[in-house]
Amino acid sequence: MSMTPLWTASEIARIFAVDMDGPWQCQGISIDSRSVMDGDLFFALIGPNSDGHDYVKMAIAKGAVAAVVSKPVAGLDPKLLIMVPDVKAALDDLGRAGRTRAQVPIIAITGSVGKTGTKEALKNALNHNRKVHASVLSYNNDIGVPLSLARMPRDADYGIFELGMNHAGELTPLSKMVRPHVVMITTVELAHSEFFKDVAAIADAKAEIFDGLEPGGTVILNRDNGQYGRLRDRAVALGIDKIISFGSDEAADVHILRQVFHNTCSCVIARVLGHVMTFKVGMLGHHWVMNSLAILAAVGAVGGDIGLAGLGLAHMKPLKGRGRRHQIFLDMSGEASILLIDESYNANPASMRAALETLEQTSKQTRARRIAVLGDMAELGDKSADLHGALAEVIKDNNIDRVYTVGPHMRKLFERLPEFRRGGHFEGRRALEMKLMQDLRAGDIVMVKGSNASGMNKVVEKIQDMEATDVKQAI
Repeated sequence: MSMTPLWTASEIARIFAVDMDGPWQCQGISIDSRSVMDGDLFFALIGPNSDGHDYVKMAIAKGAVAAVVSKPVAGLDPKLLIMVPDVKAALDDLGRAGRTRAQVPIIAITGSVGKTGTKEALKNALNHNRKVHASVLSYNNDIGVPLSLARMPRDADYGIFELGMNHAGELTPLSKMVRPHVVMITTVELAHSEFFKDVAAIADAKAEIFDGLEPGGTVILNRDNGQYGRLRDRAVALGIDKIISFGSDEAADVHILRQVFHNTCSCVIARVLGHVMTFKVGMLGHHWVMNSLAILAAVGAVGGDIGLAGLGLAHMKPLKGRGRRHQIFLDMSGEASILLIDESYNANPASMRAALETLEQTSKQTRARRIAVLGDMAELGDKSADLHGALAEVIKDNNIDRVYTVGPHMRKLFERLPEFRRGGHFEGRRALEMKLMQDLRAGDIVMVKGSNASGMNKVVEKIQDMEATDVKQAI
């Protein structure tokens, strides 16, 4: 356990304006009793389907030093309970306190796609001899953001926070809580379009991230994106004059000069804020090259070492459900295998397009069959049928050999596919899995993608179950 406390009892008492006994200190903050670590402070949040107060005893038993509660918990020493009127409001207060004491560069990231991967890669790029704190997983909402701020160590050199939204008005309070010195919008696309009339409205909602930018702060924007002008105009209207653009266009402040794709990486020559750099990105695909440009722009904006950051990009690794690759060996010899690309975390039209492009790029060095297994994209509203159907052209452009679809919305895509590309359409996941297991053969490259509600992560697990027992010992 670290000798430097994250928070002390006296600090918590002052922030929450309560009286407390004991000179305890905490090393972490938890809102989930299942993952409580020794020395954590537990917040008993009340949600639509659960009440954290029911799990306070479990949290204390697992080593929590105290629990923040809004009602008594029978059977526990009152000294272990910090009574507040509203637990969520208390978490917000602690998040704001965490931000106030952090006198270091703070970066906030949003965008329709690429937020989490870019955040993780930026963390690695800044991590050379520096302590970087970043949101974990996709903790980017009204609970995840204050939680991430409250967890920021006293000795952090940088803070990176992912901000998400699916309705207008959600980013402004999050940005004002984070108060970033640098904000980045990876791209603006039709995501959560069920809640927006058009992509311009999505851009306006994304631009709310500017509202919390510290005076003299920097905005980083994707010049290739169709909403670039709208976002830039909004920033200028707010009096923001430090704007860095990235993209393929040579007018961008950080732009591609050349990119070459290999099976597992992308090699790039780029002009970065006036300097030519050659670097490797440890991920395949144009969208990852674009993200790397944004990362280098952010490193430059906070005064980091761009050269070291460029070296760090070579170590980028895909996250679970976001492009992670698995070689599935089908026999004990290790010679027959399938390459599985797990894109199952979530999906919208832009991320579908990027995943299909990456599938095509992966197979360029081989004669493998390119197979896409696609589940419904959620929250597309009355545009859903057209947006699903439009993927047929993307599949054609990227020479995808076989397509398997599941879910009512994906039927629209399947109907637009030529017969030779149709692997099958299914209303339920289990029927899809049965057909897929029969059809897959050695040498195939299989990409699985869909919104979380489609359960495509279960399809990934089913394919992984095809691996021959003890094959790792055999090879």
